[in-house]
Parts: sequence; structure tokens; C-alpha cells
Amino acid sequence: QVQLVESGGGLVQAGGSLRLSCAASGRTFSSYAMGWFRQAPGKEREFVAAISRNGGSSYYASSVKGRFTISRDNAKNTVYLQMNSLKPEDTAVYYCAAESTYYIGRAFTTRSEYDYWGQGTQVTVSS
Repeated sequence: QVQLVESGGGLVQAGGSLRLSCAASGRTFSSYAMGWFRQAPGKEREFVAAISRNGGSSYYASSVKGRFTISRDNAKNTVYLQMNSLKPEDTAVYYCAAESTYYIGRAFTTRSEYDYWGQGTQVTVSS
């Protein structure tokens, strides 16, 4: 099992940047593909970005591609989401997710593929 704790959320003006972090417990972080999702009020939780176990593969939702970057540091048991050029429509609670996988190059882009979730961190972008 793995426990996930997100941090780095906050209030930022449109056009600004934030970096979210997700710290994982346990000694097998490198066995997990990681992802970021977000949920705005009244909306379904949606995929934002995903990264494979070794960081060699990453995927993005079309709405954030070119603005957000997912990365990971397996030595620090942490995955990051660098968010640039933020827009008011990026306002949401952002969740970190983990899924154990044998394949080092595989990443997951759908909510149902993840077994482990953090508690979320609020990101608010003002216009």
C-alpha cells in the first residue's frame, strides 16, 4: 500500500504558476505509475496528467498540454505537477493518484485504473 499527501495548492492570479507536490509513503514508490486528476465544483473528477514508473512516459489532458508538466523524483518518493499560464478554468481540487504496475513504461489516464488517492489540494485561479 501507499499513502499520498498533496501540497502546494493555493490562490493565484490568471497567468501565474504553481507547483503541486505529492509525497508518497513506503519504500516502493518506483513501483507505482502516478497521476494527477482534478475536480471542479459540480463536475466529475477528470484526468490531468500521468507519468510512468521511471518517468520515461507522460501523458496530458488536451486542456493542460503545453502549460502543465508532470515529473517525479523516485529518490524523494515525490511526484510534481508544474502548472504555468494558469486560467480560471483550472480552478479545482487537485488529486494525486498511484497505481502499482509491473511495466516501467506504462502510465494510466483513467480514474478507474488507480487504486490509491490523496486527499486533494485546492487550486484557485482568479481572473
